[in-house]
Amino acid sequence: MPVYLVSGDEPLLAGEAADAVRLRARAAGFTEREVYFIERVTDWDDVRASAANRSLFGSRRVLEVRLASGKPGVAGNAALVKLLGTADPDTVFLILAPRLDRDAHNAEWVRAVDTRGGWVQVWPVDAARLVGWLKGRCRRMKLEVSDEALKVLAARTEGNLLAAHQELAKLALSAHAQLIAPQEVLASVADSARFDVFQLGEAALSGDTPRALRVLAGLRAEGTEPTLVLWALNKSLRDVWQARAGARAPAWQRQGAALERAVQRAPRLPFAALARRAERADRMIKGRAPGNAWDELALLAADICATPALPQPGVPRAAAR
Repeated sequence: MPVYLVSGDEPLLAGEAADAVRLRARAAGFTEREVYFIERVTDWDDVRASAANRSLFGSRRVLEVRLASGKPGVAGNAALVKLLGTADPDTVFLILAPRLDRDAHNAEWVRAVDTRGGWVQVWPVDAARLVGWLKGRCRRMKLEVSDEALKVLAARTEGNLLAAHQELAKLALSAHAQLIAPQEVLASVADSARFDVFQLGEAALSGDTPRALRVLAGLRAEGTEPTLVLWALNKSLRDVWQARAGARAPAWQRQGAALERAVQRAPRLPFAALARRAERADRMIKGRAPGNAWDELALLAADICATPALPQPGVPRAAAR
């Protein structure tokens, strides 16, 4: 197979997929490797020149192209289509790219990859599948870790598979063939979890208050703009409102099950009060109201989960209980 494309935003899995291609190519006799980082249009000139020149020693090679973007532009598209159409039995093309959006899937160069070779799409491992992923890694490493310890490890490394893999490797050095318990993970593993606003929306829709607040704290620690956080929470509210009314809410695919749970508890959600809290958070973010915007966002997330920490704005304390 002369052409391989590995795309995705999960560095560990993308790197391992690329390593597998390189290893197989080397076993087949492709012993040279040339790497090109594409950041400017002129970078394609070097790739074309290399593809046109065979090694002086006749060695078979892997020509590796690393794209800074999933959309290489008109010049990049044309260059790739031409390169991939060249029948050179002594060259394997390995293309590494970030995640490709729907438009990029239909690009001419991607279709050329499908025609000539293989495409590996790397997807993140979400929270629901992370413990299972860790179990698989432990089996491969012959590492015994209790289920509770894996849950602790998953909580501390969510969204950061590279950190999870490194922590497993570190635990393997000190395990000495013994079952690893939660306290050992707590003592060894740093909190390396990474979150995004989509995970916050999913947690809020699921009604999982501890997770929603933990994701929110992670976003704050990572320097996420509070405006983005408010947008995600507002979107969750709109999705529930539309779904409750029978409309098809445009929720993200991975939030489908969470949205169903939110619709079930929708009768208990005071939408008007939630809208007032969201508006108050917006004013705090813009400096037009006193208070800490992050605290207000935490209250809003808890309210959406139907476990309000404080009465909603404009609702008497007795009525909010």
